[in-house]
Amino acid sequence: MSEDRTLDDTEIDPTVSCTACDAVCCRLTVVVLPGDRVPGHLLAHDPKGLTVMARGEDGWCAALDPVHMCCSIYAQRPAICRKFAMGSAYCRAERERYAQGHDALQVRVID
Repeated sequence: MSEDRTLDDTEIDPTVSCTACDAVCCRLTVVVLPGDRVPGHLLAHDPKGLTVMARGEDGWCAALDPVHMCCSIYAQRPAICRKFAMGSAYCRAERERYAQGHDALQVRVID
């Protein structure tokens, strides 16, 4: 996918499924907003001082259940996670980037 192409997150690919994914979105940096009710032990601060979801040594979100590859705090997940649409252009782009072996995933704030 071309990096200069604007992603259209209104186009959802219905063939994309979380059950056929390596939870790639759980490797993205997730900024925790003031209204989010995330347990404190799952929080960290990035170099700029933003509150973010902590990561394990493996780079995955600390809330990821590694046995089931799903969010262990799904009902309390951050707003940014709630807005991340399965099958959206952003989702597909991150899955493609991950499949190509890129570890440095770019962060994009979803309004």
